[in-house]
Amino acid sequence: MVADALIYHPAVSHYNKFVATTIGRDKALRTIQYFARFLAWYTYRTNHPQATVDLYTNVKKNFGSVRKAMRLTKFVEHFKAAAVASDAQTSDPIVKYLAVGRQLGYAFYMLFDNLTYPDHVGIRKFEGAARLQKEAYRAWLVGLSCNVAAGIYALWNLREQTKIKLADQNDAEKTVEVKKLAKDRSATQLQLISDLCDMTVPSSALGYANLDDGIVGLAGTLSSLIGLYAAWAKAA
Repeated sequence: MVADALIYHPAVSHYNKFVATTIGRDKALRTIQYFARFLAWYTYRTNHPQATVDLYTNVKKNFGSVRKAMRLTKFVEHFKAAAVASDAQTSDPIVKYLAVGRQLGYAFYMLFDNLTYPDHVGIRKFEGAARLQKEAYRAWLVGLSCNVAAGIYALWNLREQTKIKLADQNDAEKTVEVKKLAKDRSATQLQLISDLCDMTVPSSALGYANLDDGIVGLAGTLSSLIGLYAAWAKAA
């Protein structure tokens, strides 16, 4: 009876749906990877034994390699998404162009990142791998920048729409719409925080920002947890 109650519990079904998605597994692995990056930095800076530092460093590298493998050929998905966004009929060209820029940035990031995979795992080392990885980071930064710009623009639009709705407070339907706008605003703000955290990774790797592994590790952990939360809620 107890076993049946556990097996058929809604939480177990929710968990199974979550781990069945690539995005769910990736966000879980990403959280561990970036937190291990922070712990490797922290244990080194606090003079822990080298074996402890190496443990977290190896966790970071191994989980990074697994995630790199999971991204293989994913660039096709983003190129298609860019084409769909380009063909979309929308009254706001700013949203359209930022969506295309975001998807193209992610697509080229995935493409260049995939090309470095043989070198990364030791299948075949080649001199151009480091350059390709830098180009991947640049493309990722472009995609993130477009998403940040889109998030800021969306927040401005939501604020303006809320002002219009609040002008007629006696209408019950308007009140429902205002609550929906508030929910959309919260989701947009959360995504914006995630994107800003993610920007620390390519910015640091490219030398655009002088950030140590502690800051990058914590920022990456926070953005991963936000993504993990969104993936978990979506699997419900």
